[in-house]
Amino acid sequence: MKQLVLFILVIFFSSCATQKAISIPEVEQSIDAWHQAASQAHFENYFDLMTEDAIFIGTDATENWQVTEFKAYSKPYFDQGKAWSFTSLERHVYSLYGVAYFDELLDTQMGICRGSGVMKMQDGKWKIAHYVLSIAVPNDRVSALTEMKKEWDKNYIKQLQEH
Repeated sequence: MKQLVLFILVIFFSSCATQKAISIPEVEQSIDAWHQAASQAHFENYFDLMTEDAIFIGTDATENWQVTEFKAYSKPYFDQGKAWSFTSLERHVYSLYGVAYFDELLDTQMGICRGSGVMKMQDGKWKIAHYVLSIAVPNDRVSALTEMKKEWDKNYIKQLQEH
């Protein structure tokens, strides 16, 4: 029994010892490079910083893109040299079990937005695995926004419920 406990402890501590600490500056550099690639309309660079199975969730309720769908949607914008330009105003990066996750406030053509994402190491680079973009709405303006989109929401909810 003592040998079994000792064996389990050795495996546990050796697995903990092999956990490499995440470099937050490397994660932030990757996010910045991703945003920069979009602002410069560099399609390949942009999508090279996303995992092969990445998901991008946009500001519209219908935008839940698998990476291949997001590439098809985005390509015309990149081809015109006019993708989008997001500049981070504030960012928080966290990590747990070899995965990095973050949230950021962004200066965009839509005003202030919030982005949040999950990153993982792939091919020696930190890459976006999941990203959510939302338009930041001040609390005192939510009622007006809710009223403005009420009819659209009602129709879309009905459409979703029918499926």
